[in-house]
Amino acid sequence: MILNNQTAISQFILLGLPIPPEQKQLFYALFLAMYLTSVLGNLIIIILIRLDSHLHTPMYLFLSTLSFSDLCFSSVTMPKLLQNMQSQDTSITYAGCLTQMYFFMVFANMENVLLVVMAYDRYVAICFPLHYTRIMSPKLCVSLVVLSWVFTILYSMLHTLLLARLSFCEDNVIPHFFCDISVLLKLACSDTYINELMIFILGGLDIVIPFILIVVSYVQIVCSILKFSTTRGIAKVFSTCGSHLSVVSLFYGTIIGVYICPSTNNSTVKEIVMALMYTVVTPMLNPFIYSLRNRDMKEALIRVLCKKQISL
Repeated sequence: MILNNQTAISQFILLGLPIPPEQKQLFYALFLAMYLTSVLGNLIIIILIRLDSHLHTPMYLFLSTLSFSDLCFSSVTMPKLLQNMQSQDTSITYAGCLTQMYFFMVFANMENVLLVVMAYDRYVAICFPLHYTRIMSPKLCVSLVVLSWVFTILYSMLHTLLLARLSFCEDNVIPHFFCDISVLLKLACSDTYINELMIFILGGLDIVIPFILIVVSYVQIVCSILKFSTTRGIAKVFSTCGSHLSVVSLFYGTIIGVYICPSTNNSTVKEIVMALMYTVVTPMLNPFIYSLRNRDMKEALIRVLCKKQISL
């Protein structure tokens, strides 16, 4: 393999979480419970949307895609983290490290793009309610989902191939619990200028443009609500958009905490804590946010359970 000839090492060592040995079992149980909750919660949302015909709308198509992305996102890092917490061998092969990094970027960017798509969906639904069905046609919705996957796959593949061309020498210790691209670049013993330039240009656009589009969408939504709606209508619309705004706040809050407001002290520890927030906590909370704040999801769950009881 060409990739193997470009590196002097065959594996990396993941240092994992900075947890005292006596507390490892407690944190293992905590992270296992959080991971299982994330998997179960997102699976329930996907199954509910699949089974209930009332949820076969553009909004819930995007939501089911987001749940699938969240499920895979947490599954990229958590199983390896849990395994390493119970094992003395915390190594990961060179190919396995690149694979983990690739899929991590795919599902992280997929969530980023889907949040923009969902913001556009809410913008059309609230600002152009009479034309919503015509604008958000099934063809457009499927096209948006497919384009989101194509963009994230190509974007992640580019960064992975650029990283694969680098050489890694003796230092193979990763001070993290997964193979993060920023950490791997620090370990490389060849020139990383092109990698850093592409991360700065494409990564900046990948974060800034979606965030600006989401802000613009909700500014338009708020202006439209305040201009035409009654007090009851305003409360109803904010209730509808509340779940999406909660997810946006969780997702971009961690990104801003890591990249926009970096700390000088204990930066590695802070990066690990923030990484846990968006790889473990956010995928786990998303199902609760959408199910507890969304009346349609509650009604769909009741309908599915009632049908199950009748069939039994």
